[in-house]
Amino acid sequence: MPLGTLDRTPPPFFKQGPSALSKLMVCSALALFLMVADTRFRITQPVRSAVAMVVFPAQWLAMRPVLAVRYVGEYFGGLHQARTTEEEARRKLILQAQRANQVEQLTIENAQLRKLLALRERLNTPSIAAEVLYDAADPYTRRVIIDKGLAQGIAPGSPVIDESGVLGQVTRVHPLISEVTLVTDREQAVPIINTRTGSRGIAYGDAGAHGTGGLELRYMAANADVQPGDLLTTSGVDGVYPPGIPVAKVEKVERRADSAFARIACNPQALVDGARHVMVLKPLLAQIPPRPQPEDAPPTPAKRGAKGPKP
Repeated sequence: MPLGTLDRTPPPFFKQGPSALSKLMVCSALALFLMVADTRFRITQPVRSAVAMVVFPAQWLAMRPVLAVRYVGEYFGGLHQARTTEEEARRKLILQAQRANQVEQLTIENAQLRKLLALRERLNTPSIAAEVLYDAADPYTRRVIIDKGLAQGIAPGSPVIDESGVLGQVTRVHPLISEVTLVTDREQAVPIINTRTGSRGIAYGDAGAHGTGGLELRYMAANADVQPGDLLTTSGVDGVYPPGIPVAKVEKVERRADSAFARIACNPQALVDGARHVMVLKPLLAQIPPRPQPEDAPPTPAKRGAKGPKP
């Protein structure tokens, strides 16, 4: 057969339609049109709803084993956690019962010793429960606002505590709310006593410590007997805080050769960043009898209109 008579066109199987670029542009335009139409007119929403309704039984059946395994895991995990919590609660209950018995015995001994030494009884500090509403707006201070004020009998200078220790002191009182300055504020100072050694000192707020605030025990000699872990409680000599309330624990002691005082960092015992419910105590000075006047002091002038003693 002559070469000129051969058909050089490709067979129908290898025939090509539009180019790949043309197909890509058409499909992209169609996809963009469908997305815009679905976003504006939600034309595919009925289709989606129908497909979801048809597929839901299969999804429900497929999720059953997963949910069963999850439920079994949560059941055994919760059972283990419940047993652990029960054991911890029993341990705490036994410890609290032991401490309660010791406290009762110590209370009886304390009362007997006070009667023996003819000392006055300890003051029973009145208290008012309050709730922390919000933090103060000033970012340069550590203060919170509580929901009790003058109407509830809150007085300026009243100490505020939570379940762990001293939280702060009332510094401003309004008719229905009060402002409490936390112990970590740089302007706050609390007289303390070291329960291990009996030495006294003053703990000052250190707002920049640990990022959330701490305390610093200042003006302690470099050779003072202070160790990490020592518990600091209120001394009660300032006439504000009742004695024996936990304030902080010593975290770090730095003794420098170029300074006569040690640098002592402490962690507050109270929950200064998350306290919700607090107790406002009456200032200790308001419960102590007034100081007697010296004998050589001039007599206090009588008030105008007051009647003199009868003859």
